[in-house]
Amino acid sequence: MLATKRQLMSKKRQTTILDVRGDSVAELTTLTYDYPPNHLVPPHHHREAQLVFASKGVMTIHASKRTWVVPPQKAVWIPPGESHSIQMSKLVSMRTLYFAPKLAAKLPDSCTVLHVLPLLRELVLHCCSLRKLSLRDHAPLIQTTLAQIESAKKMPLSIPHPQDPRARKIAEIVLQNPSDQRTLDQLCLHSGASKRTIERLFQSETGLNFGKWRQQTRLLHGVKLVGEGEKVTQAALDAGYNSPSAFISMFRKALGTTPSRYSSEVST
Repeated sequence: MLATKRQLMSKKRQTTILDVRGDSVAELTTLTYDYPPNHLVPPHHHREAQLVFASKGVMTIHASKRTWVVPPQKAVWIPPGESHSIQMSKLVSMRTLYFAPKLAAKLPDSCTVLHVLPLLRELVLHCCSLRKLSLRDHAPLIQTTLAQIESAKKMPLSIPHPQDPRARKIAEIVLQNPSDQRTLDQLCLHSGASKRTIERLFQSETGLNFGKWRQQTRLLHGVKLVGEGEKVTQAALDAGYNSPSAFISMFRKALGTTPSRYSSEVST
């Protein structure tokens, strides 16, 4: 019963507020919620566009045959009507803004992880403190928030999933254990397809050859581990890197900072 009440409360806060005539009186509504470790928000969608910000903890978003990893102090933009699920790692402090679809016209039409600058972070937290905002009463705040989202740097923190059962079987092996060092020839023994076929399927269905796909998968796993507080060396090994320096290089290329510096920033 308690879970049902929570779901109803969340659903109520996630819906654009209407007046007695059914007209919208709040173009921006918010949700502030702390989720326990390993909590799963099952597949669902909203009429509104969403900015989902993780002030603490790591979120993994599944949508449109892709997976996005959202570490602390980053956010994911989810366009209106996009079905998605959210998996929490450890405790996640989530702050979500729900925008009426008419406000999202200039923003991405697919899920995107965004770098959150201090100004956008404070705007998100301030909007959440107000809970519901209308253009009539809060136009400058809403417009500034939208402008910051529109200009936010996109982060390369997603991985596409192949759909062919043979390629998907190999993808699942790698996703379950990114540190697996077996070659593609060895992995193909479990797929019922040749190396050449698997390479062709990965390229055609994900836009990446298998080597690049596995490299990206390892990076995302390492980013997730660092976001959860894991030490850099252990995160590199668990993600399948032969050396911490190789992981640090890929991490810096993706997030613009080193794992150690990022870890210290999100823990303060």
